[in-house]
Amino acid sequence: MTQITVGALQLAFTDDIDANIARVTEMVREAAGRGAQVVLPPELFEGEYFCRVEDEGLFANAKPAAEHKAVKAMQALAAELAIHIPTSFFEADGPHHYNSLAMIGPDGAIEGIYRKSHIPDGPGYEEKFYFRPGNTGFKVWNGPGAKIGVGICWDQWYPETARAMMLMGAELLFFPTAIGNEPHDQSLDTARLWRRAMIGHAVSNVVPVIAANRVGTEGGENGLGQTFYGTSFIADERGDILAELDREEEGVITAAIDIARVKRHRAAFGFFRDRRPELYGRLVQDI
Repeated sequence: MTQITVGALQLAFTDDIDANIARVTEMVREAAGRGAQVVLPPELFEGEYFCRVEDEGLFANAKPAAEHKAVKAMQALAAELAIHIPTSFFEADGPHHYNSLAMIGPDGAIEGIYRKSHIPDGPGYEEKFYFRPGNTGFKVWNGPGAKIGVGICWDQWYPETARAMMLMGAELLFFPTAIGNEPHDQSLDTARLWRRAMIGHAVSNVVPVIAANRVGTEGGENGLGQTFYGTSFIADERGDILAELDREEEGVITAAIDIARVKRHRAAFGFFRDRRPELYGRLVQDI
């Protein structure tokens, strides 16, 4: 099989984890009904994006993967539908906390955990208060006829993330996201930049990219309310948009991708043939 159908979800969330899981479940079913074999929900869909503020009480929401309500629900759903569901969640590992992703396979098993490598810190995105930098390294999993690489939100801005996963054999790149306006500067709209960064990964690595963001307005305390700008999309290996959603709508997008065609295009462009790793040492040195 050389064709794989992928899906991404876009929706708003509340602080009711059960309601959020129910809505994601409904949309995953819709995507699977359209033939999607891998379905990507947004980042931290268990609730509102809590990193707007620093609140030590919120650490109580972190759970190990085996105990996390969102992960367990997606395990049961993945097994029922026989699909992959990359599931973002707030992970507790002993005294440590991570922004993590459980790769759930079509039998419902957790095939592995990826912990977000790049942790942002700024107004409205104060993740360093909650999360340690990931210690798993980048991950690639065997999907339905193609290897799957996943980065989480801030990871998507780094070309090294995409290239590292490609060198590990990734054939599809997925990015669950929670991003919107900048509370400290309402004139700054990064929606176009956000998409361009990932389209760049698609073009320079000749790989399809799937991105799922949230929508809606959350919070408002201390002037830190955030409106998430959606614009979730699926792009092919040339950066052309196959499916997308706007800044406000909730919905499901799917697209069929011919992996054999992608491999031919990647080989023909020669980007991996012409790499010069011996010249790239500066990339792994501190500034």
